[in-house]
Amino acid sequence: MSTQSEVISGFQTRAANVAANLVPMHWQIRALRLLLKGKKLTLGARSVPDVVEAPVPDVNTLALDEIDLSNPFLYRQDKWRSYYKRLRDEAPVHYQQNSLFGPFWSVTRFDDIIYVDKNHELFSSEPVIILGDTPEGLPMEMFIAMDPPKHDEQRRAVQSVVSPQNLKEMEDLIRSRTEEVLDDLPLNEPFNWVPRVSIELTGRMLATLLDFPYENRHKLVYWSDRITGTAESTGGEYNNPDELFEAVADMARDFTQLWRDKQARHAAGEPRSFDVISLLQGSEDTQDMIRRPMEFLGNLTLLIVGGNDTTRNSMSGGVLALNEFPDEFAKLKANPELIPNMVSEIIRWQTPLAHMRRVATQDVEMRGKTIRKGDRVVMWYASGNRDERKIDRPDEFIIDRKGARNHLSFGFGIHRCMGNRLAEMQLRILWEELLKRFENIEVVGEPERVQSNFVRGYSELMVKLTPKQD
Repeated sequence: MSTQSEVISGFQTRAANVAANLVPMHWQIRALRLLLKGKKLTLGARSVPDVVEAPVPDVNTLALDEIDLSNPFLYRQDKWRSYYKRLRDEAPVHYQQNSLFGPFWSVTRFDDIIYVDKNHELFSSEPVIILGDTPEGLPMEMFIAMDPPKHDEQRRAVQSVVSPQNLKEMEDLIRSRTEEVLDDLPLNEPFNWVPRVSIELTGRMLATLLDFPYENRHKLVYWSDRITGTAESTGGEYNNPDELFEAVADMARDFTQLWRDKQARHAAGEPRSFDVISLLQGSEDTQDMIRRPMEFLGNLTLLIVGGNDTTRNSMSGGVLALNEFPDEFAKLKANPELIPNMVSEIIRWQTPLAHMRRVATQDVEMRGKTIRKGDRVVMWYASGNRDERKIDRPDEFIIDRKGARNHLSFGFGIHRCMGNRLAEMQLRILWEELLKRFENIEVVGEPERVQSNFVRGYSELMVKLTPKQD
């Protein structure tokens, strides 16, 4: 049975679709914000988690039912490892009744996560794949949060943007842009790696995939951060609805303009290119997506977030890992051929997205627990990637680890990350170019981590580069 929140979201989506051909999308978004303000004055607003930071206690001082993996400060304060380990050992299928985001089951072991991920008939991705709710008034739809057949139709429409042939054609461009960024970095003085390298490189790649105006590429990262960083969705630090709605309205305006421009150019005889927008327009299943605003915005948000948070935080995480394990850095410099294997190890060790959520479609028994139909089930990828039952010495960063690609960070089954090969290629090129230029990449301060139970990322990583001597 649908919840009241889901019924309201469904009504909002249908209303937006009806208005799509009458009112520009960005004005629809702003109108929704005004309606919500009016609703708040008359009926009150939907409850939003009151996310207040406090020191994370030692997990051994807690009863099992007090352990709450949804606490965003587990990750901001870097205290998550012991929490995951205790649940893996004592309650691998664990029920949390009283989180800020409502009740949910946690699945923390490697093999159990694969079981949930692969069985989409038992565990639905709808309506969202994050633990919390989407912000009120923005029930965006995206194919990662859809079940077949609609999921398959929409994913198929854009899959070829990361086909092997397309990736091969993009490699030279990715390398040249990486060279530009690295050649512009300061030497022998501290700077923040996150904006200068990780954000800059991912912004450039996103602009390329979407054929978005290159000079406005930083908008893509800004929109991604605002949408994934809300308190009600991920326990994030952004709790200003006006700022969020303005960001979504700005995104709607820019992408509508881009869509219409590409339609006009194609109608005038210009062949379609292999960017995401052109591929959506060229597919029978998605060519009219612009008439369904929440689906249009949702899928573009998915592609932006997928191309931003994952690769960006692995770019930072790799630098941190090699500083925490200096013998591995020495091993890498002695044998650069280990870079491809190291890339997989970075993605496992970092696990840039901590979890994915599912909803049970029927009663399911797992490890002696009964998950009821309609219950939320959260796969903690970051825990599965540290499961000693499956991975030898999982808390260590080992660049020549055997079977390094056997990790959970990209997911499994029908929702396995579409851009996994692109992410690996970007990281490989980055480290190939870094080793050409720098003798050392030294982390010179404690990293500042993102406040989120979903994105495992960094806002600051101060480093100092020592150039290679000729």
